[in-house]
Amino acid sequence: MWLPDIFGREIYVTAGFILHHTTTIKVASGIAHMYGRDAICSAQAARTLSELSGGRFIQGLGVSNTLASEMRGIAWENPMQKTRQYVNAIRGPLPIHSPAVYPPVPIFIAAHGPKMLAVAGEVADGANTYMQTPEHTSQARRLVGPDKILNVVLPCCLTTDPTIGRAVGRAMVSIYLPLPAYQRQWATQGFSESDWTDGGSDRLVDTYVAWGSVQTIKTRMQEHIDAGADSIIMAAGGSSPENSWDLLEALAPN
Repeated sequence: MWLPDIFGREIYVTAGFILHHTTTIKVASGIAHMYGRDAICSAQAARTLSELSGGRFIQGLGVSNTLASEMRGIAWENPMQKTRQYVNAIRGPLPIHSPAVYPPVPIFIAAHGPKMLAVAGEVADGANTYMQTPEHTSQARRLVGPDKILNVVLPCCLTTDPTIGRAVGRAMVSIYLPLPAYQRQWATQGFSESDWTDGGSDRLVDTYVAWGSVQTIKTRMQEHIDAGADSIIMAAGGSSPENSWDLLEALAPN
């Protein structure tokens, strides 16, 4: 289970709650913002959660965007340099007196562009991509390397009604539409400004959100696996909470 770090519940506290009330499921920060906590704080949180859960915690990290730093009054840094230094600090010698965790907590980096994907392959256990095409997944596999884990986060909605599917899809992608980093990435994949304005075009939503029948969603997932992904992190959306649960139950055997 990957938990988002958004403007609501604190991600590591929430992970601890879920780990405490479960026995086998693995829980991951997906993705904890580097500007929200320094490296020592992140290392303490991850090691403590791993220690108390018997190694069931996974740490996902990312620089997010300039909003994450500006709202905290912190200067934005070169994303690749920030990531490299942050992860190396977590994995280096730290003044932490809690028991050392062995094996170390797995670290995954949120990455889309080629430079960040290469950094993820260099310093972390793998990368998480979000709202990307199978063609991008193939490129990401080459950049992170054959021995690292590549996770693809895929927004999904179980409905065969195009109106509902696109409405849910737009709600899921709306927060990302004004972000320059995503716009630059989409531009490399054949989209233009008209696709990410006015709520997003049908073509953009259909490309990055897997809506449809269970088989349609399975096919969309398999396309990323065939392109080099190790696993799919499903971001389940729906017209109701029950709809999201229906999708989770339908795909649970897989």
